[in-house]
Amino acid sequence: MNTLFTILLFLLLIFFLLTRRRRSSQRLPPGSLGIPIIGQSLTLLRAMRANTAEKWLEERVRKYGPISKLSLFGTPTVLIPGQAANKLVFTADGGTIGNQQTKSLRMILGDRNILELSGEDHKRVRDALVSFLKPECLKQYVGKMDGEVRNHLEMHWEGKEKVTVLPLMKVLTFDIICTLLFGIERGSQRDELLKNYKRIVEGMWSIPINLPFTRFNHSLRASARIQKMVKDIIGEKRVELEQKGASSHQDLITCLLSIRGEDNVISENEIVHNIMLVMTAGHDTSSVLLTFIVRLLADNPTIHAAVLQEQEEIAQGKVSGDLLTWEDLAKMKYTWRVAMETLRVFSPIFGGFRKALKDIEYGGYLIPKGWQIFWASCMTHMDDSIFKEPAKFNPARFENQASVPPYSFVPFGGGPRICPGYEFARIETLVTIHYLVTRYTWKLCCSDNFFSRDPMPVPTQGLPIQIMPKKPL
Repeated sequence: MNTLFTILLFLLLIFFLLTRRRRSSQRLPPGSLGIPIIGQSLTLLRAMRANTAEKWLEERVRKYGPISKLSLFGTPTVLIPGQAANKLVFTADGGTIGNQQTKSLRMILGDRNILELSGEDHKRVRDALVSFLKPECLKQYVGKMDGEVRNHLEMHWEGKEKVTVLPLMKVLTFDIICTLLFGIERGSQRDELLKNYKRIVEGMWSIPINLPFTRFNHSLRASARIQKMVKDIIGEKRVELEQKGASSHQDLITCLLSIRGEDNVISENEIVHNIMLVMTAGHDTSSVLLTFIVRLLADNPTIHAAVLQEQEEIAQGKVSGDLLTWEDLAKMKYTWRVAMETLRVFSPIFGGFRKALKDIEYGGYLIPKGWQIFWASCMTHMDDSIFKEPAKFNPARFENQASVPPYSFVPFGGGPRICPGYEFARIETLVTIHYLVTRYTWKLCCSDNFFSRDPMPVPTQGLPIQIMPKKPL
């Protein structure tokens, strides 16, 4: 009798598991996972490079509806575009949705950065980063950033008739990161970091096949070199902090090393991996934003005139040689609205990934535990039900920030997941635009408004412009 009962129980269990699996598979979102490992990765990457990625997403939504399954960068994925999806991604508790980038990004940047951590680990490391990047701390660095921008213009713009904007903006933002966040002065060490970082970027959104001829392999090797360099820098900063009494807030690395206590200490790997992340976020996103502002000001004389008027009023109130201050930045309201609208139309971050930590019911379908969740910023940024005439460049949209629906404008994320470097990016952008518009006029050398994504937006030829210096005020 006991044997019969055991067999019956076993059969019932098998039946339950089979019917549950069948029921779950029937409730998976529509779509196809495609070819193993490759999935839809190549078609998405091709669309991004052809600047048709928004259409690619829209076609998926038309074909499958507002939620669909696919495979991206070697992982089963669910695409969930829209305002409700953004809210789910940015506000879900740490036990439901976890931070997770693509396998290629995770292997290149490391698995202990805040884009990978969840729960208490995420809060601990995020709080450590915010302790350096919060506005009250950044106020003291406005003058230092001012000096970096002036020095950059003297080295790379002064005396030139023509410059290419994007590569120069990448040099500027990398210099600012090295000086303010890493405490690395100009020289061979900084040059070596930049050379390897360029290799890293090439393989961030790639199929994670580690063969010698692939972009992914080249990026992995460059990542290993940079991580070794960062560890050496950490060693030097630790000596300065412990033996020479260096200020804990002289740079981000020293700040993270100075954190003490069992509950909030940051490991060396966490410092290294978050430095890798900050390097990526601060370098590419800001350089892209600045480049497209330059292009948009050239294309929109009325907007350029309004920005120039605001910045000249600030410049006229200063003695020659005075550095910009935190109070000056607070007056640059229109300029920042121009930057916000630029981020809406040409968001540096096309989209991002999360991981389902348990089965999630969403939109009438099941997102299985362990699957990747893909969200895309353009699906709300260019939604005409949220932003009227979305293709039109209109900074007035951001005159009243409260009028923008929550979780519809997400270039920096949202909710508790908002980018901790938001304020740093604002300062960097405003200081740079101030000196560009007050010192130069320019016109585009290429009328082609095309741009591709690789994965960040890249304008044709890197945006060459003809520049004319202005007479001092």
